[in-house]
Amino acid sequence: MNLVETRNKLSKSGKNGVAFLFAGVIIWLIIMIVFLLPLDIYTKNIFMLIASGIMFPLSIAISFLIKSDWQLKDSPLGKLGLYLNLAQIMYFPILFWAIGNSPNEAVMIFAIITGAHFFPYGWLYNAKAYYVMSPVTSVVIMVVGWLSLGQNLWMIPLAVIILLAIMIFALFIDLKKK
Repeated sequence: MNLVETRNKLSKSGKNGVAFLFAGVIIWLIIMIVFLLPLDIYTKNIFMLIASGIMFPLSIAISFLIKSDWQLKDSPLGKLGLYLNLAQIMYFPILFWAIGNSPNEAVMIFAIITGAHFFPYGWLYNAKAYYVMSPVTSVVIMVVGWLSLGQNLWMIPLAVIILLAIMIFALFIDLKKK
């Protein structure tokens, strides 16, 4: 089996990674609710980090529910997807800096990191939606962040939720074609 066939097999068995995106929608919904609460910005940012901690277990549960096998045990590409997801953690020092030095921008930075980290999944799953939505998400979040001017920060997680929903829809269309 050649590389493209292997990537397409992973795409089909892993359902283009949508379990992780569904988990992301839930997490960003929690983050949006947190940012609607009358809490100080530091507390909101701490709850944002706590919410992100449920990503992996939630993704595994959703994978089970939608019968998605993103590991593809007979291929090293299955592990690559996990490594790509873990690579997002390498950007957390930027997020921690923002929480300490520019707390109103932390949610925007986290959202941009989230959007940007999707790009290599375009190659992994052989799915153009990741290539398109990764930069679109990063730019849209930056604009929403600028427009919020430190106010109405809940709009940033709402934008992430909408963009993730669009990506999920596009990835399901991609799956139908495969």
